[in-house]
Amino acid sequence: MAEQNTDTTTPTPAAEARGRRKVREGIVYSNKMQKTVVVNIERRVQHPLYGKVVLRSKKFKAHDEIGCDVGDRVEIMETRPISRDKCWRVTRIVEKVK
Repeated sequence: MAEQNTDTTTPTPAAEARGRRKVREGIVYSNKMQKTVVVNIERRVQHPLYGKVVLRSKKFKAHDEIGCDVGDRVEIMETRPISRDKCWRVTRIVEKVK
């Protein structure tokens, strides 16, 4: 009488083989290249010996079809290698610069 909804979403075999892609959020550092932006990612880590929390940053080149400006907060996702240095792509703009 009562319908039981057993809607379990299973990933496709292709997506399962691909694995989970890394997603990072950072600030656009440079957009002087065509369809490429440099995104600065900052993370907080604890110093192994002294225990102080320090800020570490790394710059990633990401493929940009959206058209980001310097200072925008964007979300990037890992993807196949697009060029020698570029294996990330911009998925969305989280916050536009004012």
